[in-house]
Amino acid sequence: MFDKIKNLKSIPYIQELKDVRILGMLVFGVIVLLVSWSGVKVIETNYILQQQIARMEEETKLLELQNANEKLKNEYYKTDQYLELQARKQFGKAAPGETVLVVPESVALKYTKDFGNDKAENKSSFQQKEKPFYQKNIEAWMSFFFRRS
Repeated sequence: MFDKIKNLKSIPYIQELKDVRILGMLVFGVIVLLVSWSGVKVIETNYILQQQIARMEEETKLLELQNANEKLKNEYYKTDQYLELQARKQFGKAAPGETVLVVPESVALKYTKDFGNDKAENKSSFQQKEKPFYQKNIEAWMSFFFRRS
């Protein structure tokens, strides 16, 4: 075991470590690496914090817009126009000189067409026709290799 230690002392690299200049350069290099690593960590932390700040500012703007929208709705609910429309709708009231005709719902709906189902059918048929990119790509290669049209 002591022979191994004596052999280590005879290695030229170990002999160079005894020189103060080499040792100082190594210590300086380690300090530079530690400072650089610390700087990179600070930059990374600042980047993450800036992203959070930007996201929170966007959320704040969105909430402010929603708040302004709700204020406008509240102002509209206070207007005479809204009150008149609601009185007509809920209580069957009319303006002076107007006549209110009450039509049963079954009669009113008898002559209407339901457009909601047509749109849903069109969307589902469109979605069935639309294929993902990878499937289109595979089919294109297959048609290329097997000369399909």
